[in-house]
Order: sequence, then structure tokens, then C-alpha cells
Amino acid sequence: MTAQEFFKDDRFAVQAGVELTEVSPGRARACLRVGRQHLNAGGRTQGGAIFTLADLALAAAANSRGRLSFSLSASLTFLRGSGEGDTLWAEASERYTGRTTGYYQVDITNQRGELVAAFQTSVFRMDCPVPFDLP
Repeated sequence: MTAQEFFKDDRFAVQAGVELTEVSPGRARACLRVGRQHLNAGGRTQGGAIFTLADLALAAAANSRGRLSFSLSASLTFLRGSGEGDTLWAEASERYTGRTTGYYQVDITNQRGELVAAFQTSVFRMDCPVPFDLP
């Protein structure tokens, strides 16, 4: 089983329309095509949709190290608005990996390459192998 196949079981992200497109050691990329269902009352992309996009990219990058990993904390800073018709990309990159923890930066950009949000998070690595083939 590949990482992409494994993360298709992330039901919330799949229902939200998030697609995992790339996974390599310590890195991952995901996208979301913003539709009407992703908008808040002000007509902009709802923050939870952006968080879900970033979180799936993080999960794939962190778990690509071979041990089941879960978020310890996360911070999301919104920098630019987006809306219906936009395509958002989340690119996760590993900044630190220790014996039981890791730290990741996820940049969320739009189809023009403009930074929409920045997501920083730490993870805990369990003593349990991931159930998919490593990239």
C-alpha cells in the first residue's frame, strides 16, 4: 500500500475534497480546489478547510519517516484571502526530526504561487510502524 492509498482513509480530508498529490521522505504536497461548499459566510475560504488541507500534507510528510505520527500542536496564520475557483496547495517540509518528535512547516499557496497561509506544527512519533510502503 502507498501513502496516497493509506491517506484515502482520512475520511474528513477526503470528504472536504483534499487530494494528496506527492509524498517523499519528510515532504508532502496536497491540493484543494475551492468550491462553494468551502466558503464562509463572507464568501472566503473557511479557515477549517485551509487547516484540513495543511493537516493532511503534514500527516503524509511526518508519517513518511516510517513511524505512526500524530500532531502535538499546530499554529495557522492566514495571510491572504482565497475563494471559490481558487486552487490551494499545501507543501509540508520537515524542519526537525528527533527520536520521538518532529517539527514541520507547511506553506499554503494559491494557483498563482502567492502565500495564503503558514502552518507550523510539531508531531509525536509512536513506536509503531506505518502500514504503508515508504517512499
